[in-house]
Amino acid sequence: MAGDNILRDYDVVLNSEYGMVGTPERDAFRAEAEAFYAGQILRETRKEAHMTQSELAKKLNVTKSYISRIENGFITPSVTVFYRIIDALGMRVEIVKPIG
Repeated sequence: MAGDNILRDYDVVLNSEYGMVGTPERDAFRAEAEAFYAGQILRETRKEAHMTQSELAKKLNVTKSYISRIENGFITPSVTVFYRIIDALGMRVEIVKPIG
């Protein structure tokens, strides 16, 4: 399928691969995809901060392996750890109420 230069409706692809929206399989796929994406953002931000996984782990008092598993989307950190990572990387979380 990949590389065939055919445009696809990815809802159709996801429906056939993981079931309809709201099914346990589709929800599990979405959770895995979100964990992977969040991990990639954290990895890029860590690299932009010129920090190694070991350095970040030391700041957070966790293992390098734990940081690696987060960055690779294998685990999702708790909210507390997430905020500690954000702070250690010099980032901030902004929660805004939508207009309208």
